[in-house]
Amino acid sequence: MKLVRAARLALAIVVIVCAGPAWAVAQTPAQQPAPNAPAAPPPAPAPAPPAQGGTKPPAVQAQAPAGAQAQTVPTTGIQPPAGYIIGARDVLSVIFWRDKDMSADVSVRPDGMISLPLINEVKAEGLTPDQLRDQVAQLAARYIADPTVSIVVREINSRQVFITGEVNKPGAYSLMMPTSVMQLISLAGGLREYAKTKDIVILRTESGKQTAIPFNYKDVMNRKKLTQNILLQPGDTVIVP
Repeated sequence: MKLVRAARLALAIVVIVCAGPAWAVAQTPAQQPAPNAPAAPPPAPAPAPPAQGGTKPPAVQAQAPAGAQAQTVPTTGIQPPAGYIIGARDVLSVIFWRDKDMSADVSVRPDGMISLPLINEVKAEGLTPDQLRDQVAQLAARYIADPTVSIVVREINSRQVFITGEVNKPGAYSLMMPTSVMQLISLAGGLREYAKTKDIVILRTESGKQTAIPFNYKDVMNRKKLTQNILLQPGDTVIVP
């Protein structure tokens, strides 16, 4: 009996010794989750591959080919006055939509003609911009299908008046709007100190004949004989002695 009891006691000791380390490891704080620690976020799902034949998201849309050229939109020129007729030395842009090789910046020659690629000579003087557009489109239709033409006025050098003599800024001025003699004198910086204000003259050529129109600056300043303050015409020259 004593031997049996001794064997059972030895077996119990062995079981306790072997189970102790495993129990200690299971109770180690490092292996236990912190009571107040937030739960880890779930892993993000892997992006699904694009469906066969579907479109890509906007951020990865394919770019335009490197060689593609954007259509140039014609820039705006100056606004011509009402009733404007194209004249010599005016500068125009003739623009063909989607055909830049046919487009050109041109100056109206003294003979009233302009030169355009392929079309060659076109009469521009004496036409409105709309009339010139229609004429160019008609001529271009011989070479290209359904031409779309725009005429942009860049400079108006044919509608000029001149002032000379005793003013502060003599020279040529473009008639972009109705302009009277007094307004031209103002544009020219006013009269100089020794100007003969009663003897101003407007030279005008009509039907090949030149006439002299008198202008009394003092009268107009004093609101007398206001009919002298006429509207100037292209080519007029105001002389201030």
